[in-house]
Amino acid sequence: MSQSPRDPEQLAEGTLISHLLELRTRLMRIAVSVVIVFVPLVFFANDLFTLVAKPLIEKLPEGTSLIATSVVAPFMTPLKLALITAIFVAIPYILHQVWGFVSPGLYQREKRFAMPLLVSSILLFYAGVAFAYFILFPIIFAFFASTTPEGVKMMTDISSYLDFTLLLFFAFGLAFEMPVATVLLVATGLVKVETLQKNRGYVLLGIFIVAAFLTPPDAISQTFMAVPMYLLYEVGILFSRMIVRNRQAENAAAE
Repeated sequence: MSQSPRDPEQLAEGTLISHLLELRTRLMRIAVSVVIVFVPLVFFANDLFTLVAKPLIEKLPEGTSLIATSVVAPFMTPLKLALITAIFVAIPYILHQVWGFVSPGLYQREKRFAMPLLVSSILLFYAGVAFAYFILFPIIFAFFASTTPEGVKMMTDISSYLDFTLLLFFAFGLAFEMPVATVLLVATGLVKVETLQKNRGYVLLGIFIVAAFLTPPDAISQTFMAVPMYLLYEVGILFSRMIVRNRQAENAAAE
């Protein structure tokens, strides 16, 4: 006998194909959005690099400057920065597409919980990048310039500098996601708020260890990452308490 058109295997296959088609559509939208932002930024690539390099340029000793040790570096390095900036600018739209793909499979309560986390994670990531650029960079570059040995000129390669700054931007962006991570751990039931409170000392030690790996090998940048991370950890505990209280109130009302 031939299989019925409503056979579960056919339905599952059709659902899988529809999900793959939707995923392809959303990935194409993401790629197009990045390209749309990237094309105009190409014309301002050199200005973008000058802006990103400003914290170091202002701290370089007199008579020194950034250098390019590769023939293609003066062209490719600003172009690379323009592409990264395009992705950075398009992050809200990218996450919107991700949310549109994931949200149909969530319950209404999960949607109400996930949307604030999504928005706060974007804002916190941007805040981490801004903290690195406006507060950390002037301090650590002044420190590096002041510790240059006598007879050595501090002339940094532009490609190395861009890789260094992008690493710190990404590291501080992730570090500022600490409240979101804490809330998720509590909301999913993996960790209790009381456990987070009792293990503050271990968490502080772990934060300093993580900061040592993510930042340059100096105590200043390590401290500038670890201290905000721990403060944000405390903020995460505060919001986690609020979520637990609201959940207990809802359960009591339902009973």
